[in-house]
Amino acid sequence: MGARPSFDTELEQLNVDLIKMGALVEEAIENSIAAFKTQDEEAAKSVIRDDRAVDDIEKSIEARCLSLLLRQQPVARDLRAISTALKMITDMERIGDNAADIAELVLRIQGEHIYTMVEHIPNMASKAVSMVHDSIASYVQNDLELAHKTIAKDDEVDALFNRVKGELITFLKSSDENSDRAIDFLMIAKYLERIADHAVNICEWVEFYKTGEHKHTRIL
Repeated sequence: MGARPSFDTELEQLNVDLIKMGALVEEAIENSIAAFKTQDEEAAKSVIRDDRAVDDIEKSIEARCLSLLLRQQPVARDLRAISTALKMITDMERIGDNAADIAELVLRIQGEHIYTMVEHIPNMASKAVSMVHDSIASYVQNDLELAHKTIAKDDEVDALFNRVKGELITFLKSSDENSDRAIDFLMIAKYLERIADHAVNICEWVEFYKTGEHKHTRIL
C-alpha cells in the first residue's frame, strides 16, 4: 500500500475515533442532566467515573495524530485536518469535564423534583448536546455550512441561560434558605453554557480546516 492510501485509511480511523469521543461526551451531558432530573446519585457517580474513558480516548487520538505527523509528514490541507483534530479533542475533553462537574453538583443538591424550579436547564442541555454532535459532524462531513449553523445556535443557549438566571432570582425571593441551591443551579447552567462555547470552538476549528483561517478561540 502506498503512502497516500495508508494516510487516508489512518485519517478515516481518526474520524471514527472523533465520533466515538463525541458520543461519549454527548452521553455524559445527557446522563448528568438525567441524574439532575431524577436526583439519581448512582447515575451522577457513574458520569464522574466514566470521565476517565473520555480522557483515555483523548490520549489515544492525540497519539494517532502525532503518529500521522511524524510518519506521514502531511502538508497543506492534510496538516490542517490533523491540527484541527488535536484542537477539537481538547474542547471535547473539557466538555466531558463540564458534564462531570454537573454530576458533582447533582450529588450536592437535595430535593424532590427540584429541576422543575429551573425548567430551562433541561432545554439548555438538549441544545448543548445537539451543538456538540453537529460540531463534530461538521468536521467529519467537511460541512462548513453545518458549522456556521451550529455557531448560530449558541445565541439560543445564551438566551436560555439568561432565562435561568431570571428563574433563580424568583427562586431566591421565595426563601433565603434557597440561596445555596440557587448557586448550584446557576453553576449547572453555566457549565452548559460553557459546553456550548466549546462546541463553537470546534466549529471555528472546522472553519480553519476548510479555509485556512481562524477567527479566535474562547479561553475557558
